Amino acid sequence: MILATWNVNSISVRISQVVSWLQLHQPDVLCIQESKVEDSKFPIDSFRAIGYDAQFHGQKSYNGVAIISKHQIKDVEKRFRDTPEQDQARFIRGTVGDTVILNAYVPNGSVVGCDKYAYKLEWLKAFREYLDNNLSPAASVLLCGDFNVAPEDRDVYNPERVRGQILVSEQERESLAVVRNWGFIDSFRLHEQDPGHHTWWDYRVLGFKRKMGFRIDHIYVSESLAQKCKRVWIDIEPRKADKPSDHTPVIGEFV
Repeated sequence: MILATWNVNSISVRISQVVSWLQLHQPDVLCIQESKVEDSKFPIDSFRAIGYDAQFHGQKSYNGVAIISKHQIKDVEKRFRDTPEQDQARFIRGTVGDTVILNAYVPNGSVVGCDKYAYKLEWLKAFREYLDNNLSPAASVLLCGDFNVAPEDRDVYNPERVRGQILVSEQERESLAVVRNWGFIDSFRLHEQDPGHHTWWDYRVLGFKRKMGFRIDHIYVSESLAQKCKRVWIDIEPRKADKPSDHTPVIGEFV
């Protein structure tokens, strides 16, 4: 199975880019975040026309997640119990083959210490409780998406420059570590240990042009999937496109 995750920052704006990317790379599954459309307006026909089906959970103008797959998506769940702010479309679960796929768009948090930051920490705590109550680390489980956290200093273009700020604060990193300690392994770090690999660059500061990136999009896997993980890579080509998303895809291959 080849699976990718990509925050597309509006599927309506970038549907042609996403379809072209799928046709070129042919992953079995693509998980997207920030679709930013109500379910009634999700462009399902564009995906069916190239051999994919989709399950999606959206809202108008904000958030939104989807699983796009060549294969049947079973046991779909579109929010988890005790999700903070239930009206925010940030989670979708489905099973493809024998693998449970969890697609998450973790809150950004805005600024350290504000109400949105507290919500982010609360969301991650509630998500860990969901994992404890509904899944087993012994199963084939894959968690991917935009986590809005760079886990380590090597995941940031200049750690000292952004020390303590949003995406890299100690509490955010600790909260994400609690989720990962359920039984997840960072699949990218199975294959690449060096710094300098990023998945998001801020539009507002011309981050991509200035090489000011963060690795905040991840594919986490349970131990059984880690043993099958052949490679994981970041495809920066879509970030070079005309009117790109501020994120770029992360792709994992499992045998």
